[in-house]
Amino acid sequence: MEKIKLYLQNKTFLKYFLYSIYIIITIGLLFAFLGHPSIRSFFGIIENKTFDIRQSVLASYKKSDKDIVILSVDDESYEYFLDKYGEWPISRSIYADIITYLEKQNPAVVAFDLMFVKSLKSSDDADNKLAKNIARYDNVFTSINFDNQSFALRKPVDLPAALKANVVNESDINLKNSYFTFSNCRAIINQILTTTPNIGHINLLRDEDGIARFLPPFVVYKDSFYPHLALKVALKYLEKTENLKLNEFKINKDGEMLLGKRKIPLTYDATAVLNWYGPSGINSHNTFEYIPLWKIEKSIYDGAKLLPDNYFKDKIIYIGTSATSLFDLKSVPTDRIFPGVEIHTTFINNILDNNFIKRVPPIFDILTSLLLSLFVGLIVIRSESTVISSLVAILTAIIYIIFSTALMLYFNLWTGIVLELTSILLVFIACYLAKYILKSRDLEYTYALATTDGLTELYNHRYFQEHMQQGVETGKRYDRPFSLIMIDIDFFKKFNDTYGHQSGDAVLRQVAQILKKNVRSSDIVCRYGGEEMSIILTNTDNESAIFTAEKICKAVSEHPLKLVNGNDVQVTISLGVATYPQDGQTPQELIKYADDCLYIAKENGRNQVGKKPKD
Repeated sequence: MEKIKLYLQNKTFLKYFLYSIYIIITIGLLFAFLGHPSIRSFFGIIENKTFDIRQSVLASYKKSDKDIVILSVDDESYEYFLDKYGEWPISRSIYADIITYLEKQNPAVVAFDLMFVKSLKSSDDADNKLAKNIARYDNVFTSINFDNQSFALRKPVDLPAALKANVVNESDINLKNSYFTFSNCRAIINQILTTTPNIGHINLLRDEDGIARFLPPFVVYKDSFYPHLALKVALKYLEKTENLKLNEFKINKDGEMLLGKRKIPLTYDATAVLNWYGPSGINSHNTFEYIPLWKIEKSIYDGAKLLPDNYFKDKIIYIGTSATSLFDLKSVPTDRIFPGVEIHTTFINNILDNNFIKRVPPIFDILTSLLLSLFVGLIVIRSESTVISSLVAILTAIIYIIFSTALMLYFNLWTGIVLELTSILLVFIACYLAKYILKSRDLEYTYALATTDGLTELYNHRYFQEHMQQGVETGKRYDRPFSLIMIDIDFFKKFNDTYGHQSGDAVLRQVAQILKKNVRSSDIVCRYGGEEMSIILTNTDNESAIFTAEKICKAVSEHPLKLVNGNDVQVTISLGVATYPQDGQTPQELIKYADDCLYIAKENGRNQVGKKPKD
């Protein structure tokens, strides 16, 4: 009992120590697991999906700027132009007339998310007319695109210096990364390229799952930076409305691009994480207003009154395509079919609202994962209820998801979810496994203490009685014999008086080991009491039991035993054998019969197996 008490006193420390090791190992394995590029990529894709879900949920709490309007070549306009002009693309003189029409209403900006590449046949006059109108107004912008096409297909052009951006980078952001460094350029017609600085790139990047979540403010071409069309449009609008003028783009040490009082947080790969306003405005009123371009054309050439007077005054007007057949449709977090032109207007709206999403550093996710998993692990350790600890783990995960969603809504912070929830789950499982392993070990150890003799490490008297009863019941049910050997160390009291109790204890331990070595693993060796020991031989008849007893008797007498002073001593034992059912039908009868044989051995000179004379 003293050992049990001591074990229970040390149990709490041991338990918490082992739990701590389990938690540390689990988290360490998790981070090692995530270190593999393929696994990290997989978890990154899932994390992006959680971003999409949060953006979709939060979209209803946001409002797009109603001063941003999209003139769209939608399916209706595409069909209208084909019917009227018999071809696509339409003459560039029409776009020139659209500029004139819009400029009469004093818009803030007019931007073409269209690429006027190469001259069409017999269209020099139309090209010149469009180029002249674009150059005439300082608020009209158009686009260019960069790629990595083979030089054999297309020779890279030299772009005017006016299109380049002066970027000052004080951070560790990799502006010249492989994603946005291009070796070639799909140039637009020279009449436009050489007459206006209002040209920006329209390159986008999709993630591995095909979703567009980011937009690069700059790309690199021939070792120079070129700004995005949407960035140039937003700056022109801010120049008119807030008198903001920038000679350079500065990225501070925190990785934020400064636009006056506004900041655009950038990722390490120099992209801006867009804050989405909902599904496309093509078929809903959640985001930007779409006006079919055919209405503008009819207003110009047919004098139709399809829009109110001065409808476009002070507005940002983006001209682009949304027709399915024109292939400028993307997938974004809030919609599977989203026109590319609306991605640009989303970027502009983010600048005006100053509400880009900022991805928190990886260390934040790591520390949060550690704190959450430690909290859940502690609850699992301390709680005796599986239901309560499970509910706490689930609630912790739910509360964190709500918390991270609130951070995105109110502070535009993108905190991770996948790593945190994975940590909670794995630590929860690990702690429960550890808890039940330790509990099992506690039960095994307590049971061992309750059934084992502390001195000899043999089974104790209580265990002996239980298995004697079990042996009788098994013998009755299956008609199987079993035998009992009772053993007594000869002259043990005298030995104790001569050599002392410590030496006596040493002898008991060594005799016990000899007994265990000379029986089968299925046999049960017990300390019956004092210097008396017993062996229950399962499925053993009387002849085999006597043979085993004689072997044990010989082994003990021939094996020198060490005393506590280092000296060797020889001891002998006396043994008695009883077999079920011939020598007794109950445990008490078998024990008495074996004891009687033991005393016969003592009377006959000891160091032998005693046998009753046969009737």
